[in-house]
Amino acid sequence: MSQVLITGATGLVGGHLLRMLINTPQVSAIAAPTRRPLTDIVGVYNPHDPQLTDALAQVTDPVDIVFCCLGTTRREAGSKAAFIHADYTLVVDTALTGRRLGAQHMVVVSAMGANAHSPFFYNRVKGEMEEALIAQNWPRLTIARPSMLLGDRTTRRVNETLFAPLFRLLPGNWKSIDARDVARAMLAEEHKKA
Repeated sequence: MSQVLITGATGLVGGHLLRMLINTPQVSAIAAPTRRPLTDIVGVYNPHDPQLTDALAQVTDPVDIVFCCLGTTRREAGSKAAFIHADYTLVVDTALTGRRLGAQHMVVVSAMGANAHSPFFYNRVKGEMEEALIAQNWPRLTIARPSMLLGDRTTRRVNETLFAPLFRLLPGNWKSIDARDVARAMLAEEHKKA
């Protein structure tokens, strides 16, 4: 049986993944610290605080695996600093919490094109986050790099609305992907042998 820590459970990928985890018999306990409370989920430990940091600190039971689905856009975050906090600092904090609680495997959502040396701010921050996680020397680290995510969001993202039809036409890995499929792939990683 697995004990799970998941962050980003109120978001597009994380919401799907949380529901899948709840329905997975091999999962015995789920801790889902969030910035806002989960309103329609039962049987999940859900400490919450607007900055997430205090909620992460409240998770004290051991975990086997960490799923991190945190992510936003610079526009949604409101500033470059707020974006870095959400997509770098909180992801690294999630990883450190998981390590402190004994996790041996981390599965994290990054982005297609993530590169710490990218001239593009979004891709550079995602790449720096990946490098920070790699430097933690996880026994097992899985990084998902989806292209544009499709699905019903609670907030409207203008650029995604405009470009989603075009991304459906792109070849290979650049083609847009349904957030539910990303969540399903992340869950499948839990069942793979190292």
